[in-house]
Amino acid sequence: MNNNPLINAREQIKKACNILGYGDDVYQALKEPKRFIELNLPVKMDDGSTKYFTAFRSQHNDALGPTKGGLRFHPLVTRDEVKALSIWMTFKCAVANLPYGGGKGGIIVDPKDLSKTELENLSRSFVRGIYKYIGEKQDIPAPDVNTNGKIMSWMIDEYNVLTGEHALGTFTGKPIELGGSLGRTAATGHGVAFSAKLALEKLGKDIKDTTSAVQGFGNVGSYAVKTLIEYGAKVVAVTERDDNGVQYAVYREEGLTYEELKHCKDNKIRFQKLENTKRLTLEEFWALEVDVLCPSALENSIDAKEAKIIKAKIISEGANGPITLEGDKILNEKGIITVPDILANSGGVTVSYFEWVQNLQGYYWSEDEVVTRQDKIMKISFEDIWKVKDRFNVSFREAAYIYSIEKIVNNMKLKGQI
Repeated sequence: MNNNPLINAREQIKKACNILGYGDDVYQALKEPKRFIELNLPVKMDDGSTKYFTAFRSQHNDALGPTKGGLRFHPLVTRDEVKALSIWMTFKCAVANLPYGGGKGGIIVDPKDLSKTELENLSRSFVRGIYKYIGEKQDIPAPDVNTNGKIMSWMIDEYNVLTGEHALGTFTGKPIELGGSLGRTAATGHGVAFSAKLALEKLGKDIKDTTSAVQGFGNVGSYAVKTLIEYGAKVVAVTERDDNGVQYAVYREEGLTYEELKHCKDNKIRFQKLENTKRLTLEEFWALEVDVLCPSALENSIDAKEAKIIKAKIISEGANGPITLEGDKILNEKGIITVPDILANSGGVTVSYFEWVQNLQGYYWSEDEVVTRQDKIMKISFEDIWKVKDRFNVSFREAAYIYSIEKIVNNMKLKGQI
């Protein structure tokens, strides 16, 4: 099993380049970020000492526009992970037909170890180290793992102080009061469910007659559950971690409700305490006979072992890179349709784009307008990539990479970059 996401991302680029008949120059142009920044951030701690934290920002490709992508705070952040995620962002933006390239950032830190003041100091220190290389028309960070609207608020404030500008569009994922967009919180999970609905339609199935299982009940998983249920699907299983950190699933044949799961989450009650439910191991979860499976936790959740026992007809990827290369190969051989992450979870970056547009215009939309525009963009992208899938007789994932790489390369050729 290969858990290095950068190797996986490069394999996906190489495969698409080979199908398109591109030379090695194209692969070399896309396998590494255009700019990769590493920072050693000084942070004043509450006890008066100064600690240093390693931070990264990867700006992969700006052929289609300024780079765009999240910033995560996590103790296991690595250079290769940040590079890989920036590559996936490039292709995600191209798939969604957005005027962006891909970026990603990370700081090696466990935010639980920091006080609120220390967290703010870290956030502002990052901006002081990076502000010359970001901006509304250059690189636009956003929240990711363990970051949120509050952190974006500190960052945009620090950026505006340093530049003397009022450039709200430099960061997205901001609170509504500070120029954020309505519909942003639910956007990624909503898009995962919407992608599953579109895939079911291709199989001639009405989503109201289907069952789903969702891995994870964080921001993405919870809104995927909510939207699937709103569409009429029956969500029979959802995973979480127990008090010992063991991942398990709760199962109810008649279906779970979003409200009861949210109540448990909000009140720190384990899902297994819900009435008329059964606790499943993670292996039993993957083997469920459901129509739709939504892996919405972290990368590399589905390897060859899991892929062999999966019975779902459709997988809609809520997480980034939740399926390994080995797992993906097995799922393709089994004829399972996988809506890839760069399409299925592109709702988040799509509504981040809407936030950026609204910031630049100084004109803001209703939540209904945001959701309608998101669905329209995702449906167009889905149909375009499905046509590429049929044209080249490849998997949905390969089609998404072919579609995005062809668009990026054509743009780079017009500019004389390759």
